[in-house]
Amino acid sequence: MLKHALVCAASAAPILLAWPASTLAQTAPEGPSEVDELVVVGALTDVAVTRSELESTQANDLQDIFRRTPSVTVGGSVGLAQKIYVRGLEDSLLNVTVDGAPQGGTLFHHIGRVSIEPELLETVELQTGAGEATAGFGAIGGAIRFRTRDPVSLLEGDRRFGAIAKAGWFANDGQKYSLTGYGRLMGDVGVMASFVHVDRDAMEDGDGVLMRGTAGEQTLGFLKVGGDIGDGHRFAVSYEQREEKGAFGQRPNWPVRANDRLFPAEAERRTAVVNYGFESGQGWDLEATGYVTRTDFTQDRFDRWGLYGAEIESQGFDLRGRLERGAHRLTAGVEHRRDSVMSQYLGDIAQWGPWTWDPTISRFEEEGRLNAVYAQNLWRPTEALRVSFGARYDDYELEQLTYGGRADSDGVSFNAGLDYELRNGLTLNIGYAEAFRGKEIGDAFTLESRPGRRSLAPDLKAETVGNFEVGLAWVQDGWTASAVYYDMKIKDVILDQLGSGPAPQSSTYYENVGDYQSDGVELRLGYDAGPWGLDAFYNSYDARLNGRQIEGYEQIALGNSMGDNFNVTGRFDPNPRLGFQASLTHYSDLNDIEVLYREVELGYIGQTQFVDKPGYTVLDLFARWTPFEDRNIELLAAVYNVFNETYRAHASVADYSAIPGYEIVRGLNEPGRNVRLTASYRF
Repeated sequence: MLKHALVCAASAAPILLAWPASTLAQTAPEGPSEVDELVVVGALTDVAVTRSELESTQANDLQDIFRRTPSVTVGGSVGLAQKIYVRGLEDSLLNVTVDGAPQGGTLFHHIGRVSIEPELLETVELQTGAGEATAGFGAIGGAIRFRTRDPVSLLEGDRRFGAIAKAGWFANDGQKYSLTGYGRLMGDVGVMASFVHVDRDAMEDGDGVLMRGTAGEQTLGFLKVGGDIGDGHRFAVSYEQREEKGAFGQRPNWPVRANDRLFPAEAERRTAVVNYGFESGQGWDLEATGYVTRTDFTQDRFDRWGLYGAEIESQGFDLRGRLERGAHRLTAGVEHRRDSVMSQYLGDIAQWGPWTWDPTISRFEEEGRLNAVYAQNLWRPTEALRVSFGARYDDYELEQLTYGGRADSDGVSFNAGLDYELRNGLTLNIGYAEAFRGKEIGDAFTLESRPGRRSLAPDLKAETVGNFEVGLAWVQDGWTASAVYYDMKIKDVILDQLGSGPAPQSSTYYENVGDYQSDGVELRLGYDAGPWGLDAFYNSYDARLNGRQIEGYEQIALGNSMGDNFNVTGRFDPNPRLGFQASLTHYSDLNDIEVLYREVELGYIGQTQFVDKPGYTVLDLFARWTPFEDRNIELLAAVYNVFNETYRAHASVADYSAIPGYEIVRGLNEPGRNVRLTASYRF
């Protein structure tokens, strides 16, 4: 079951399905931990997904991770193409980190920006909407923090080493194998190494139609050393290399028709992270994170310009200190990040030369530098009241190395929030938070510019967001419930709109296109009574740009609209070695979305059109069994999409195929029924 971490440790009891902050802190000793900072701004919609949930559902990708998370939807049935949306905002407007290392930039707008292997994760923490000053760069829509497993925590009893081997089979359609070894080097310092391999054939939708371009091969290697070295010091050093390759469509997030070609493509991410922490025992402590992460993507358009590649590299650090004095807990820090993006033609000039604007330029580069200082204070004037307030200063610099353009901006954002226990078991949460985001590096596959044109508006402003939330949380006799209303507004949205505008605009042109607003409600209900449990949520929001409902094709890199949705998950654990879950997800119809405003503006078509997103209901079943007392063997079974529903996730691009001239524009269907079986052996 999802443990909805509201990270208000002092008031953990009245929080809906909360996982205590102290527990999370113990599982994630590496990197700056927001969880143990007792945040109260928007706390009722913050969520933590635990290791046990990831294992019981045999999570393979982003959609599996966030399947039962309110306000979060994932579109695109191919792992390479999956995109995360939080309250309608695409993940490019979130601060996404792995052990504190940001995953920034966009390689190609038709593939996902975030890739992660669930097998490595201990927890996934989600902050929905702008929040504390500690949230990191560009957290306009919130933050997602992936935290990897701790080597020593894998050991049982007084054992000094061990290993876990897993083998999985998916009826629709593939296999997954993993081997993780771990051991204690000395004291509480350990080492772990993991290897994961996934081999997928093309999947079928609910109608039994083979979805071409959905096969792929994923390989991951991970090494981590770290732990407590005594006298308050702890550290972690990790390195991850993840690869995915296959033959996909030209646009991997769209279907591949029967006569369309498939093109070889390969993605790779390498991330190195160093974390250090010190607890003085005298009311102050330090946290430091340093990282380098590099992501590559190549696609061979052998029928046109040939092999084309892109690369994003980010390196930086976050250094923060915490001070507790009386009723106050102050966190302050500095943050720096340097991003570089590059794309280039990789084949013979005889092939790509006729396709480029200028045959003398085959490599295109941009560089961004981000700096910030921040402070966040938690004040507890009474036992029933917790108040949080903070400020952050951000400075953004972007330089287009190939074409000489640049964009600089800086600004200050503030936040304030409170939790107030109205009576025993009933808590009020209210908060307002701002965030600031200047222009960051661009989409790698669109860096090339037409001679004499420019891709940055000369008067480009930074984006600023204001996020207001108010809600109630209640707990009594095993029941938990919460209700939240939120209203988020982004001013001066930076977007590259579809289609070329008038000169001197290039085909890619970033400008301020107006204001975005998303407002909605989120309801949750939970019950926990020994072997029985219930977790349910209802989510409804309306996302608009300049008063017009957004859609994932025209507002690509900004957001998407979803129908009202709910999930009900029940569990039954008759004993510690046997457990069952059933999860029902429903999305209501979202019809008559008016689209193609931009095409009308440019004169491509005469009038706007309308598309629909049909609703769907999906049932998933899960079971786990540990047959022997020593628990060294565990068997997992799952049936996703039990009733073999044929549907397209609302987080994918809507179906434009009935509009003349737009027949190829639609998102992929989701897989039909999929039986998953996994066996693991611990030794």
